[in-house]
Amino acid sequence: MAVAAAGAGYYAYANFLYPPLVTTSYASLAPVSEAVYGTGTVEPERWAKVVPLQRRRLVELCRCEGQVVRAGQVLGRQDDAEERSALEQMEINRGQLERDLLRAEKDRDKSDAARTEYEQRWTRHEEAKSRIAAQKVHLDSLLLKAPLDGMVLRRDGEVGEIAGPTDVLFWVGPPAPMQVVAEVNEEEINRIVSGQKAFLRSEAFPGRALRATVSQITPKGDPTRKTFRVYLRLPQDTPLRIGMSVEVNIIFREKPSAIVVPAEAVAGDWVQMIDDGKVRRVPITVGIRGNRNTEIIGDVAKGTTVLSPARRDLADGTRIRIDNSVPRAVEPVTPSEPVVDQPVAAPEPAVLAATTTTTSTPTDPDDAVISAAISAHVDSVVNDARRNLLNR
Repeated sequence: MAVAAAGAGYYAYANFLYPPLVTTSYASLAPVSEAVYGTGTVEPERWAKVVPLQRRRLVELCRCEGQVVRAGQVLGRQDDAEERSALEQMEINRGQLERDLLRAEKDRDKSDAARTEYEQRWTRHEEAKSRIAAQKVHLDSLLLKAPLDGMVLRRDGEVGEIAGPTDVLFWVGPPAPMQVVAEVNEEEINRIVSGQKAFLRSEAFPGRALRATVSQITPKGDPTRKTFRVYLRLPQDTPLRIGMSVEVNIIFREKPSAIVVPAEAVAGDWVQMIDDGKVRRVPITVGIRGNRNTEIIGDVAKGTTVLSPARRDLADGTRIRIDNSVPRAVEPVTPSEPVVDQPVAAPEPAVLAATTTTTSTPTDPDDAVISAAISAHVDSVVNDARRNLLNR
């Protein structure tokens, strides 16, 4: 009887006087998108580097950054004093050989010896002309010329420095159109095809929606870095500048609306709802997973209260108390200026999820996707910080 009384007392205490304390959240209706993450650099679609062919001292460099140039226009010159002196000697020698050839030409029909002498002088004269032509080519190689029509995007180096084939002195190309050249892990490259849209994140434009479109995928990957190169075309009105680094989310799967709950509310194939103050497990099928939200498919409606995080230790029918000191997640209003997600890890595909309200619908469905991306990023950063703190 004492044991029964103790058990009854514990049951009354646990279920009526002091039931377990839980935190909750809401199931929301939201567009969800799954993306492949990568990093890239903004570049012109056509451009080229100007490098010296020989290691020499620089004697001339134009101050022409931002100026339009034509293909073949001279941008700089290496020290060529020795080559010019040698060319002058070759020209003097060629002049003497030419005069000797003219005298031999007058006498070449007088005898066989005269004809032989003429042929020898003609040969020496032609050899001298060939040496002069080769020297001019050598001199020309010391000139730094624009490889194509365009703009001088950047200039490096100063007059007096020694530069060689490993030193890039000029970047030349049309400033538009521009593209992003991104690196994507080989495990995820099979999810990317031309025409997919992408959202970009740049530290230079925090909180601003930047977009691009996949235009090309390099057929051969880098076996050392285990990445593939992906080209993304930028719109004409992009604020990005050449040389900026960006983080890329390439959307390969998306849904305009789905029921989502916080990721920690999902325990395997069920979530826990609250029914008359008691826990009730509801079986679900997990769809797209994210750091912040997870899509669920099942008998869960928008606005349903679920335990977050899920409590595996609570059986069905357990009476609970809700911790009201922790604010529950509510459905935020989509901001008018969408922002772009910046995932913190590349190995796993990033999942972007946004929530909408019944009273406010974005004019562009893409904006809802972008607006939630920053929330996912913030949660990722917070979770990583917590893990780092616990591991210390």
